[in-house]
Amino acid sequence: MSRVGNMPITVPAGVEVKLEGNHITVKGPKGSLERDLHPNIKVELDGNEIKVSRPDDTNLNKSLHGTTRALIHNMVEGVVNEFKVELEINGVGYRAQKQGNKLVMNLGYSHPVEMEAPAGITFDLTDANHIVVRGIDKELVGQTANEVRAKRPPEVYRGKGIKYATEHIRRKEGKAGKK
Repeated sequence: MSRVGNMPITVPAGVEVKLEGNHITVKGPKGSLERDLHPNIKVELDGNEIKVSRPDDTNLNKSLHGTTRALIHNMVEGVVNEFKVELEINGVGYRAQKQGNKLVMNLGYSHPVEMEAPAGITFDLTDANHIVVRGIDKELVGQTANEVRAKRPPEVYRGKGIKYATEHIRRKEGKAGKK
């Protein structure tokens, strides 16, 4: 049995959940999220708990059971507490600045790299070298942070580039000189 899929999701006060067939809508203090769920998975709202169940033990339904429960849990968590991913910019002259809802980064290219914030995402700068990506949709926050990181991924010789704050870059030694 799926350990994750069998755990009920507690709906906190101030959060409204609507189930219409296989479409779920979660509204909370931070905003509203919607998602279409797989028709094989059964979702029930029982008071202030959401229960996810599967019809049988086929491999498809087993894999969808825990995934569906995790997606719904992330929706409930996101409308109560925003998700955030922190990024660090390392390198001489590398920096970021915010212009409206745009993120403008100098990353060693001949031009500044501009990135528009998708709907529901905000960029915060603690300083010129630290970016915080915030939003209520966990999937979109992670995707946006990955797109920012992809503009200049960290390189292993000097450590220059954009990395996650929790990421550790394994540094390589350069070419050894002749003796």
